[in-house]
Amino acid sequence: MGSTEAEADRERAPGRLESWRQRVALRTRVALLAALCVGTAVALTSLGAFVTVYNSLYDQLDDSLFERAAQAAEGPRVSNARLDSAPAALFAAADVQIAEVYESGAVVFGGAKQPPVGPKELAVAKGELSYSLRTDVASDSRVITLPIQPGSSLVVAQPLDDIKATLGRMAVVVAVAGGLGVGVAAAAGTAVARTALRPVSELTAATERISRTGDLRPIEVSGDDELARLTTSFNVMLGVLAESQERQRRLVADAGHELRTPLTSLRTNIELLLASSRPDAPELAEQDRAEIYDDVRAQINELSTLVGDLVELAREDAPQVVHEPVDLVEVIERAVDRARRRAPDIDFEVSLTPWWLLGDANALERAVLNLLDNAAKWSPSDGAVQVNLAQDSHGSVAFEVADSGPGIAEADMPHVFERFYRSSEARTLPGSGLGLAIVKQAAERHGGSVSVGRAPQGGALFMLRLPGRAG
Repeated sequence: MGSTEAEADRERAPGRLESWRQRVALRTRVALLAALCVGTAVALTSLGAFVTVYNSLYDQLDDSLFERAAQAAEGPRVSNARLDSAPAALFAAADVQIAEVYESGAVVFGGAKQPPVGPKELAVAKGELSYSLRTDVASDSRVITLPIQPGSSLVVAQPLDDIKATLGRMAVVVAVAGGLGVGVAAAAGTAVARTALRPVSELTAATERISRTGDLRPIEVSGDDELARLTTSFNVMLGVLAESQERQRRLVADAGHELRTPLTSLRTNIELLLASSRPDAPELAEQDRAEIYDDVRAQINELSTLVGDLVELAREDAPQVVHEPVDLVEVIERAVDRARRRAPDIDFEVSLTPWWLLGDANALERAVLNLLDNAAKWSPSDGAVQVNLAQDSHGSVAFEVADSGPGIAEADMPHVFERFYRSSEARTLPGSGLGLAIVKQAAERHGGSVSVGRAPQGGALFMLRLPGRAG
């Protein structure tokens, strides 16, 4: 049971960590990270310094004890009432504890306190060890033992009070300095995070403002660091969104304007037909009724075309990634067949060079058919439309459609690919004003371009350039 709960806690640990990260602000995490890094560095440095000082103090103490023990062992001996002879140092040392230990276990010491004596000190007296150096925990002192003559050894011990006091003071200094360093690092990390993350806060405020108000105004950019580039990229995105929003508004406004006229006319004709069907209303002549029916059918066809073009235009606006190999010759041939059925009195003269590209075959066919229908609409009866597909000098392909009509006025050429734009001559002809706009969008979607000019025979010349490779 306990093992199962432990495994469950381990499984929940990553989720708890992620929840903590979501609750704690990025600025706080940066400050904590800075404090943690500095604290770790200070701790490692302090530990290294403490160990170095610790070893140095003990090495100095050991060297001092060894030197004093050697001097005492080699020094003169004196006699007193208890002993025949003993090292004179037994009675002269005041800051250390000195004793002579015999192999029998007898201990002779000077001063008020006997140094610690244990098995190692007896082993030196018996000649089993050449010397002994140890720390006696009971008396909290450092003890060194050297042989002085056969059967005895000299023991010198010094309390560790001074060393421990020094190390204690050093530990306090290191702890205080480390704490101050961590505090300064946390404060510096907070200041740096606040300054560095200010653009992020501005971006956050901007996204909240956009989601709340829909206001797509750009954000002020300051500096040239990564966050400034992020802000610039965000402004570019805002610009694209604003442009898309503006295009949608224009499309809705233009569509409403274009739909209003046929709907008004259709409503008028239907109301006239309904009024004439009342018993007390004057009867319409058959010719007038037939003309109204023809007008209604024409308006319905115009509405159907306009709605279809609007749907196509909206679909073209949607971002799509197309990677389908397309045989452009096959696409053009299908479009030409459809154009011939729609305009049987027009002669389509076609010259095509094999060409392949990655794209959307349906969108390309719609664009080609729009160009062909436009050329057929402006060409006179029994007129000819020149259709040509050939590779140009830039490594792309040029699809040209030239009609035999009156051509396009110079003032109208810059606007023919705009949505709902219709020249004064085209306002009396059927059409939605969206066909050439669909051509332009299809060209740009496939990495190409479209242009208009004047054909050698005097009509309009439309040129669609597309990338790809020769077939």
